[in-house]
Amino acid sequence: MELSFARTWLPYIYLYGVGGIIFLTGMFIIFKSKSINIVRPRHKKWFGVLIFGFLWYMFLHGFSILAALNF
Repeated sequence: MELSFARTWLPYIYLYGVGGIIFLTGMFIIFKSKSINIVRPRHKKWFGVLIFGFLWYMFLHGFSILAALNF
């Protein structure tokens, strides 16, 4: 059975596209409500952890799709 674009990459694009919009909306709310002060070292660290975590899981998911497709 061949894995088509619609079965592999379309869900990935949807997941990280819509999820990315929701993630960025949450980050926008955090900044607007002044719940984070990027000047503080701890806040800066956790902001980086959030951004890195989203990108890391996006990379791992993409890599696993590529591995499943034998690229």
